[in-house]
Amino acid sequence: MKNSWKLVACLIIGLPVACAGSPPPVAAVPTPSSAPAAPTTPVETPAQAMTSGGIQIAADILKACGLSDADAYFPFDSARVEKQDIVPLNTVAVCFTTGALKGRSMKLVGHADPRGAAEYNMALGQSRADGVEGYLEKKGLESKKVETASRGAMDATGTDEAGWAHDRRVNMMLAN
Repeated sequence: MKNSWKLVACLIIGLPVACAGSPPPVAAVPTPSSAPAAPTTPVETPAQAMTSGGIQIAADILKACGLSDADAYFPFDSARVEKQDIVPLNTVAVCFTTGALKGRSMKLVGHADPRGAAEYNMALGQSRADGVEGYLEKKGLESKKVETASRGAMDATGTDEAGWAHDRRVNMMLAN
């Protein structure tokens, strides 16, 4: 019985000491449990909602195709070309098929924000670039004139929604 009381006393005295020394709980960082499948075909339907990314067109393409900077950044969701993307992309397609950049090639590089697994972000960036390529091909641009690639989240700099929105994009540039 004496040993039982000693054990209980040790537990009662030791419990607060053990609890005081334990680190505070760490807040869990949300990560996607399973990445949704990225759409593989572009659409020409009305936009669902304002989204969080964009297509950035290089200055030399803007100038050659007669686009303003305001036309170069527009919402882009996953791999779907949205309604507001159509005017700038149509202008680029005409420019590369019959306009100032006829015969030239372009490179599309897809990007993602840093939230999510590296493999998923690489696939999502590729899907975004492929979605823009698919739209441009429907408008007459030859597939051999468009190169696509993904950087996933490798160039991501955002730390909040506004920054992440900038990270989710497709860069369009002249190919070498």
